[in-house]
Amino acid sequence: MTNPAIDVRSLRKSFGNQHVLDGVDLAVEAGSIFALLGPNGAGKTTLINILATLTAADSGTAIVAGHDVAEDPDGVREAVSLTGQYAAVDEVLTGEENLRMLARLSGFSAEQARARATELLTRFDLTDAAARRAKSYSGGMRRRLDIALGLVADPPVLFLDEPTTGLDARSRQALWRTIRELASAGTTILLTTQYLDEADALADRIAVLDGGRIVAEGSAAQLKARIGGELVEVRSADGVLLREIPTDGSLDSLRRVLADVAADPASVAVHVVVRKPSLDDVFLTITGAAPQSTIDAEQEVAA
Repeated sequence: MTNPAIDVRSLRKSFGNQHVLDGVDLAVEAGSIFALLGPNGAGKTTLINILATLTAADSGTAIVAGHDVAEDPDGVREAVSLTGQYAAVDEVLTGEENLRMLARLSGFSAEQARARATELLTRFDLTDAAARRAKSYSGGMRRRLDIALGLVADPPVLFLDEPTTGLDARSRQALWRTIRELASAGTTILLTTQYLDEADALADRIAVLDGGRIVAEGSAAQLKARIGGELVEVRSADGVLLREIPTDGSLDSLRRVLADVAADPASVAVHVVVRKPSLDDVFLTITGAAPQSTIDAEQEVAA
């Protein structure tokens, strides 16, 4: 990869005795969507904050859009936008007023600010709500407005820290479409997410951060291939998962697994399901822990 939009080498960061980042290496191609996965506390937000110049690294280098985050933080800030987990809009102002205000603060003339606000409202499907106060917006509309605010100055690099947290399924899908459109237009996007289906649907490449290091990286297909060809799930009559057995995807491998299951005296009342590996399987295999989104879903079902 020549001249990546984001180039991180041997990045380290500690808070007291806690090593949050322990030699992170990362390269993100310009105009691509790169997803960063990891358990809670893995250092994803810390890495984003360093790249956005909000936190200083202890050692290592990070180049964003051609600017060194340590030596040229102003250059980095001019080239990036950061959208966190919660919308940072002014609820008292309308959607249009939010955009016009930020455009004026960014150096636009009054006429330019109006034009830019109109352009972004159209781009993010907020024209009909332009004159409404932001406090009346739905969660998905607020997230779209938040990202639109981050794009007022048209930065080449966009950091999204768990952008769809708290959104319903329809709002998530709408935001996914927006993110894809931004990348298609040439914006480089680095996002963190707790939803593995989100990374699967959006990312050109995915990195798994665990223990302060990148422990796996590749496309979704490449990461799934690490698990094997197919997984055989053995479930009880009431659907409880009893065993999960990887295979290489060949017919002979599947036959051997099914023969082993059939030979078990306790398998009389079980059901067998054959499926492709998911990113959840990859995450569990690599980190030894289920992703937080899966834990949250299981807790909701239990409740």
